[in-house]
Amino acid sequence: MAAPITIEDVIKEYKPRCQTALEKFLPRQFEDSTIKYFFGEPQYGYDNASATASLLTPIWDLLDRGGKQWRPILLCLVAEALGVNLDIVLPISVLCEIVHNGTLMCDDVEDDSKLRRGKECIHLLYGVDIAVNAGNAMYFFPLAVFRDYHKNKQVTDAMLIRCYELYGQELLNVHLGQGLDIHWHQGKKNPSVQDYLQMCAYKTGVLARLSARLGALLSGASDEFIHNVGIFAESIGVAFQIQDDLLNLTGQEFAAKIDMLGEDIHEGKRSLMVIHSLTTAPKEKAARLEEILNSKTSDRKVIEEAIEIIKSSGSMEYALQVAKDIIAKAWKGIEPLLPENPAKTKLKVFADDLVNRSV
Repeated sequence: MAAPITIEDVIKEYKPRCQTALEKFLPRQFEDSTIKYFFGEPQYGYDNASATASLLTPIWDLLDRGGKQWRPILLCLVAEALGVNLDIVLPISVLCEIVHNGTLMCDDVEDDSKLRRGKECIHLLYGVDIAVNAGNAMYFFPLAVFRDYHKNKQVTDAMLIRCYELYGQELLNVHLGQGLDIHWHQGKKNPSVQDYLQMCAYKTGVLARLSARLGALLSGASDEFIHNVGIFAESIGVAFQIQDDLLNLTGQEFAAKIDMLGEDIHEGKRSLMVIHSLTTAPKEKAARLEEILNSKTSDRKVIEEAIEIIKSSGSMEYALQVAKDIIAKAWKGIEPLLPENPAKTKLKVFADDLVNRSV
């Protein structure tokens, strides 16, 4: 009897192909042909070396640090589940990965983070000005993918417009999600559970939703399927964020990548566990937790005190169950619409295991 497939198996199968597509699309240094590809014919001329140093070098510094590339893989799984050759959708997979990393680069500036994937954040290595500019550029580089699809007649005019509409709306949604998260961890409001889940849907869920919907759109799926696979993918993103927040407080291996177990406590973030604890812990402990969050402390003992309050409230178990319930509900909605094939099995494993990961 064959061993059951794992998320590691899925990542190992698809990540190299997504990485190859990324390397093919985004150069590591600008030459005359590549800089004109992205920016057009200059009126006066380009400084290729400076353009490389200010954009491509910091961008590839972050991209080369790895990451699961689960959003591009999700796009591939959706397309494959619909019976589409991966070569058709692989170029669009680079869009999902570049945009995601752009949000990380900007997020690290906004949070004044120190480490990203085990190394100093880009803004600490190259400066805040370079990081903000390069991070924003990562929202626009991938638009060349749509242009190429249209040029090669792989999409109609109507499909091209729809791709742009999807992309523009989801990028706007990401910024609302990030804005809400920042506002709350500044201590200006304690959000409700529903507030938090909607923030996660926008901050983390919409890029997963964009990936899945683009994969389905380019695969010729029906409007019903595109809508439903978007809900499923968004739910994966929400559950992924909840697990991220859990690992921030409990995961030693995860903490090594961000330089601090409980960094979210230091930043004052109102995660699902914090929201649950603030409403269920004894009044004195809830008040103490809010005090610690608002202090933005770096004191290890104080951070550990906050984590202990959250643990004693049963908030860790509560958050994990919420994440699992979200995935189960989302799968129930999309499962009947998927053909029976190996990609469907991989998609289910992929969704479940993202919630049970340790890093």
